[in-house]
Amino acid sequence: MDTDVLIVGAGPTGLALGIDLARRGVAALVVERADTLFPGSRGKGIQPRTMEVFDDLGVLDAIREAGGGYPTQMIWQDGQRVGEHRMFDPAEASEDSPYTAPLMVPQWRTQEILFARLAELGGRVDFGREVVGLDQDDDGVTVRFGAGDGLRARYVVAADGGRSTVRRALGVGMTGETVDPNPLLVADVRIAGLDRDNWHVFPPGGESDGFLAICPLAGTEDFQVVAQFPEGTSVDLSLDGIRKVVAARSHLAPEDVTEVRWASDFRPRAALADRFRSGRVFLAGDAAHIHSPAGGQGLNTSVQDAYNLGWKLGAAVRGEGPATLLDTYEEERRPVAAGVLGLSTSVHRGETKRGEATRQLGLGYRESSLTAETRAAVDGIRAGDRAPDRTVAGVRLFDAFRGPHWTLLALGTKAPETREAPASVRIVEGPAPETYGTGLFLVRPDGYVGWAGATSQGLKEYAERVALG
Repeated sequence: MDTDVLIVGAGPTGLALGIDLARRGVAALVVERADTLFPGSRGKGIQPRTMEVFDDLGVLDAIREAGGGYPTQMIWQDGQRVGEHRMFDPAEASEDSPYTAPLMVPQWRTQEILFARLAELGGRVDFGREVVGLDQDDDGVTVRFGAGDGLRARYVVAADGGRSTVRRALGVGMTGETVDPNPLLVADVRIAGLDRDNWHVFPPGGESDGFLAICPLAGTEDFQVVAQFPEGTSVDLSLDGIRKVVAARSHLAPEDVTEVRWASDFRPRAALADRFRSGRVFLAGDAAHIHSPAGGQGLNTSVQDAYNLGWKLGAAVRGEGPATLLDTYEEERRPVAAGVLGLSTSVHRGETKRGEATRQLGLGYRESSLTAETRAAVDGIRAGDRAPDRTVAGVRLFDAFRGPHWTLLALGTKAPETREAPASVRIVEGPAPETYGTGLFLVRPDGYVGWAGATSQGLKEYAERVALG
């Protein structure tokens, strides 16, 4: 084999998966058909759950330094400020959930940080390598490129976007709907004479064909321009075209737009792949689900696909775990993606506020075949839930979870004897926080409770089932 895992696509999904595999010592290669990383701001919202993932992957400090909070929206009419609007329902940080407010980081900057972390861990990205086809057998996958030699991998992950070449080569369909038939312009621009303290919103009115929003991109000198157009409009992405739109819908003059650094147009839609796995090939990120940008869910759901798949691929490559372990990727992530797609569409249509649901802290896997809740009475979280942060006997749980291992929490009860506990897990013992309640909690490498029990009965059997030594 040329590599254990080939990841197609160097977006946030592919880079996050590459990081997770690299820290596990898995030989993985990321290939990207473009010559550089994606240059635009498109997915700029980092939700609290993804911040927890980034904490574990070792990039959160850099992400926080690169970005900032979301500014208050300033509503304009006829060149005057007429009101303010907060995009997100506020939430107080707590010991259980230290990150509660979304962070704004332009996608290009997030990718730069992930790329640097991947390189730090010894991983690499081969740019200018376009996948044109693949064939798989019982032992691996043969991947063909538009130029150069092909290669063999034990597993392939398609993280190559909504128009995924790999998904189409597999013949996996995608079912979806148009969320909004009106095309949107999204562009990163430089603008003179506009303050960076507010997200400037210009509602449609008068001769305007749609809204205009101009958001200062945290950590940069750029603004992100978003403009809506009537159905059927051909959107002009040139500097002159963007200047005309900005001048027509705001008090700004055309020349106030001094530079266009990146521009794109699209029609918001929601779509879900019929399958997330085909043999030795897995779909992740936009290749598996396409979201409306409303609510900032797409990039975050994609990174969490990678986080779910990484530890399972690592076990498979090492020959650990049952053959069915990789099946649980689709079992767990496809229902989550379907639910988040509905949420994104609801936010886009103004039916749901950005708040608790969009922070993604409540997502979990209670119905998964990997989840075992053995307690008759539960007074806190359940198996399948996200394991919250806390400080237990002087140990911060997120610090204990950080890394590619499993963690056993003995809360308000004695830790099991050595012969009853998996040798490879880290054990934390102490009083039971209210959020957890009393019991034993075996926390997966991706921060969800896999098994929970009032006693250690059944723990050894579960550990053997998931091949924990």
